[in-house]
Amino acid sequence: MLKTSLGTLLLDNPILSASGTFGSGWEGRMFSDLAQVGALVSKTVTVHPRPGNPPPRIWETASGMLNSIGLENKGADYFLAESLPKMQQLANGGRGPRIIINIGGESIDEFVQLAERFSAAGVDALEVNLSCPNVQEGRLLFSTEPRLTEQALRAVKRVATVPVFAKLSPNVTDITEIARAAEQGGADGITAINTLIGMAIDWRKQRPILGRGIGGLSGPAIKPVALRMVYECARTVKIPILGVGGVRSATDVLDFVCAGASAVQIGTAQFTDPALMVRLKDELRTLLTEARMTIAELRGSAHRPAAIPTAKPTAACAVATPEVKG
Repeated sequence: MLKTSLGTLLLDNPILSASGTFGSGWEGRMFSDLAQVGALVSKTVTVHPRPGNPPPRIWETASGMLNSIGLENKGADYFLAESLPKMQQLANGGRGPRIIINIGGESIDEFVQLAERFSAAGVDALEVNLSCPNVQEGRLLFSTEPRLTEQALRAVKRVATVPVFAKLSPNVTDITEIARAAEQGGADGITAINTLIGMAIDWRKQRPILGRGIGGLSGPAIKPVALRMVYECARTVKIPILGVGGVRSATDVLDFVCAGASAVQIGTAQFTDPALMVRLKDELRTLLTEARMTIAELRGSAHRPAAIPTAKPTAACAVATPEVKG
């Protein structure tokens, strides 16, 4: 009922963590049984350690939050030595969640280095972060230019021995152009979407609140945008889609599946409820059982022609036909 596929990557259920919201997964093991999650997606790993952006780096909004972390991490050497073994312990030899590593680079060469190293380390898939708005002075080079998107994915696919997913930015005029470029570059799937660029201002200080000025908006506010972009991408590409953006309930998950997503990532909501992923899996089973449907049957159903029911008049509203006598 809950099984889903992302190309050659098979998952027991469509629930995944979103990069940057659940660490490497190890931190969340005390809150719920992570063996029940479809896959864990790591926070972004870069070639070299990154200190991140200046504080303040988090700001709560009326319907979500702004973050300006700036891909802070200890680099690939540390992650491979310290964090990945813990993720693989959670994976439990294939009996637990699949392991997807999110990689970030400021050049194609850096993406290639990371793809080679993590493919060799035995992970299940890679998520190529083309779209973080909090680095490179806010210039979304790889995720706003179709030619660069295609070049980056093509280079990663040459060396990767596991499925590769391209994480796309919503901060573009037409996300379908970027999705198509990722597909042409050989991506096995896409993740839609990353955060929307936003800002908060303290009018008393007359200054932006975040240390870097801008940040990425996530949470419930972006769900309608994410849902629309998943729907548009599903009409454009044939590769699987990972939907992400504002998911808080099993109904949210199924909305994304109807729009064309094969699986859904849970992000900002986990900061207030780190056990949410496992509970959503159970809620999904209940809803689908009641509807007598499976994830596979529901996927992309919003794109199918609507059936127009033919109503038959009931006895109460039937119109009597007068008898004609000769």
